[in-house]
Amino acid sequence: MAYFKKSASLVLLTVAAACAVQEPVPDNPPNPYPSLPESVVALAAPHQNLADAQLNPADNCYWYRHVGVVETTWLPLKTTTGAQICQAVPDTV
Repeated sequence: MAYFKKSASLVLLTVAAACAVQEPVPDNPPNPYPSLPESVVALAAPHQNLADAQLNPADNCYWYRHVGVVETTWLPLKTTTGAQICQAVPDTV
């Protein structure tokens, strides 16, 4: 009898979960990394820590913090083709 109660509880729980209201997925989800422009997020190759990425004013390029097994270091943020992501520097007259 205890087996039946556990099985019935599991079935009811599964049915209740299936009836939960699903939120619609927005067509344009918000930028998950508000410190970065959306264009930079779109260009960045996967497997880079965009949560810690920032613009370095010294070279006007984006860098991200890589936490390795031995050390933590800042690496250039790159595109899928391997190019570093930088902002254009305006011409000074």
